[in-house]
Amino acid sequence: MIRLLRAADHRVMPWKNGGGSTTEIAVAPAGASIDNFDWRVSTATVAADGPFSLFPGVDRVLAVLAGAGIDLQGIAPRGAPSGSARIDRTSAPVAFAADVPVTGCLCDGPITDLNVMTRRGRFAARVRRAAEGAETVEVADGGTVLLFAVAPCRAAVDGGPRLSLGAADVLRVDGPATRRLGVDGDGGEVDAWLVEIAAADPA
Repeated sequence: MIRLLRAADHRVMPWKNGGGSTTEIAVAPAGASIDNFDWRVSTATVAADGPFSLFPGVDRVLAVLAGAGIDLQGIAPRGAPSGSARIDRTSAPVAFAADVPVTGCLCDGPITDLNVMTRRGRFAARVRRAAEGAETVEVADGGTVLLFAVAPCRAAVDGGPRLSLGAADVLRVDGPATRRLGVDGDGGEVDAWLVEIAAADPA
């Protein structure tokens, strides 16, 4: 199934810790709350230093969409010692456990981030920048691929008509399917992210 999710239809809701608001782009299962989702994709503006919300049994991937960047203190992959990382718009996304206390310290003013969370042991996420051109995307049974447009772009699936995406619009493809996804920058460079969500490998 292929769907175009417009920015105006994304749901704005408070952070779990009440420190700000988040814009929910997609969640599974449909209608799940912030306490019982299998996976969730959202954006948020971080305007002040402070702790991240804690989500027991959840893993998180974070990317910076706008702003100078943020220092993450206390991040830890599952089972690893805690550490720190600085990420900005040029950085690769950072993956860390969402049930470990993490504090964000802004580098120079507010940022907007892309936040992908998956229920540990059930789903896993890969987050990467979308490149201009076409590539094959494997969407497993029960999996989902989302193309998030930071800036306007155009996308086509399997050589079909090109769809125009505005800023914060999302092209969603649910599996199972093997798709040929083409992206162009609508007159400029591509500024978009691919989020690939699949069932986690059995432990």
